[in-house]
Amino acid sequence: MLYLNKTNIKIASGKINIEKLINHFKNETLFTTNDIQEFYRGLEPKVKASTINWRIYNLVSSGILKRVGIGKYNISKTRNYIPEINKRIKFINSLLKRQFPYANFCIWQTSLLNEFMVHQPGKFYLIIEAEKSSTESVFYYLKEKKYYVFLEPIEEIIDKYFPEDKEPIIIKTLVSEAPTQKVNGVNTVTIEKILVDIFCDEVIFSAQQGSELINIFKSAYDKYTVNENRMLRYANRRGKKESLNNFLNSVSKFRQ
Repeated sequence: MLYLNKTNIKIASGKINIEKLINHFKNETLFTTNDIQEFYRGLEPKVKASTINWRIYNLVSSGILKRVGIGKYNISKTRNYIPEINKRIKFINSLLKRQFPYANFCIWQTSLLNEFMVHQPGKFYLIIEAEKSSTESVFYYLKEKKYYVFLEPIEEIIDKYFPEDKEPIIIKTLVSEAPTQKVNGVNTVTIEKILVDIFCDEVIFSAQQGSELINIFKSAYDKYTVNENRMLRYANRRGKKESLNNFLNSVSKFRQ
């Protein structure tokens, strides 16, 4: 898992042990710099004080920790979702930006959904959403580059022609005013966009329907801050505001 600090520098949870830190202090209303040092030295006895201070700085900057006094902290209840941007996404994004410098894109991978799911799907896609006027051009450009690329595929195409051993690219139309964010120079999804997209599109996100849809929403609400106003505005642009709101109300634990 990856987080972003205020200077948009990605920090990985590995060395910083974000999940372990959160679990360790989640029931504490207040803890100190010394407490954090003890936590890290329990994992790495020889870790330097300067290294721990750098980690604390990044944890506060990324919203994991909240500073409530001099040398005093608690676990922040506000956690922003920052999707991972891997080398493949960066490379394809650079190709598209060179070829279509004035077009808007949103790029992400469905493997990001694994974090929220109980049952892991066998197929993953890279999704590129482009302005309506650009979708066909992007499709043919990537096809010429020998990518496995599909334009707004229907269920039959997905079932019959998607390769099992590769991550095909799906080209879709980017809905205007969709809630996106920039991560490492790539325009990508927010948690609100992910949730609305999987709710609205039962073909591409067939593996995320039924009880798994509930699992995803619950996990997203548990782990991150979900802006419902932003989510419902986007759902409205997709013609699904009322049905999404009914879904949220029917599974009231999302809003607890």
